[in-house]
Amino acid sequence: MENAIEISYKALEENPDKRVFLLSQMIHNQEVNKDLQDRGIRFIMDTDGTQFVPWEELRPDDIVIIPAFGTTLEIEHRLKNLGIEVQQYDTTCPFVEKVWKRSAKLGQEDHTIIIHGKHNHEETRATFSHSASAAPSLIIKNMDEAHLLGRVIRRELPKEEFYRIFEGKYSEGFDPDLHLNKVGVVNQTTMLATETQEIADHIKQVMVDIHGEDYRGHFADTRDTLCYATNDNQDATYGLLKEEADLAIVVGGYNSSNTSHIVELCEQKFTTYFINSAREILSPQEIRHFNYESGESVRSSGWLPDSEEVKIVLTSGASCPDTLVDEVMLKILEYFPAAISVEELFDQMDIQV
Repeated sequence: MENAIEISYKALEENPDKRVFLLSQMIHNQEVNKDLQDRGIRFIMDTDGTQFVPWEELRPDDIVIIPAFGTTLEIEHRLKNLGIEVQQYDTTCPFVEKVWKRSAKLGQEDHTIIIHGKHNHEETRATFSHSASAAPSLIIKNMDEAHLLGRVIRRELPKEEFYRIFEGKYSEGFDPDLHLNKVGVVNQTTMLATETQEIADHIKQVMVDIHGEDYRGHFADTRDTLCYATNDNQDATYGLLKEEADLAIVVGGYNSSNTSHIVELCEQKFTTYFINSAREILSPQEIRHFNYESGESVRSSGWLPDSEEVKIVLTSGASCPDTLVDEVMLKILEYFPAAISVEELFDQMDIQV
């Protein structure tokens, strides 16, 4: 993600006399996107696809940056037809592209692509566009929908029920009687990797129940497509849940899917505050944070225990730049003047090494 941000700054530096656009938010982090806008980049649309800049307003000499989530084939073709070069500043995440390539290979092998994701998320829209060009494709959001899909595969639910449940989430001409005989599961890379694996394991078990030892001809193992950056963050969070702490702070964009999953995990054990930057820490007594369930920003008092020693779990989403996490850590340290400095801590770590 940080490489995508660097490419955006590079595009501005290399094209001082041209208009520079981003298809949508570079990543789901408000601080990063605001900084890019302050430097002159304009967004063509929001993350849900609502248009800010009409396509007709774009010119061949404009610079258009493809965000880390990638884009649909339809938008890519539209830009090319406008004469705009899309490859020069394409910041699509390599792990997203890996999912696309694996989907294409599955399609060549006559698999139907099941995408674990949120159907209105821009990465999932992009992945669906690419996979649907090569194979029947379907988006499912969670284990509940995976169980329903399993019942469709077992012919326990009629195809009319399939079309009702998954309306707007399957490719044109999708026929559950024909296209659920041979499948592979890929994901929106910011979804919980553990949930993707649970979904894949469930669909695999359905195929085992139906086809027995021949299930391998009906189900493809795709676990190698899971994004290690998101997966590492999630694994690290599971490790943090084994610790004892007074509270947890999660730093990241409020519309970031992977960050909200980290918040969900932390809330299982700690009082958790979801913030997007150090500016949300108003004082030792008050913090402004985000309630992802209600979609609202709230203020809480007494968030920091009045004690000389406080144990805080500090983590972030995969799309959050390290500098924002560092700023939060330094802001909190200001409230503990007796604490050793970060430099002293690093020195101690060097001595131990």
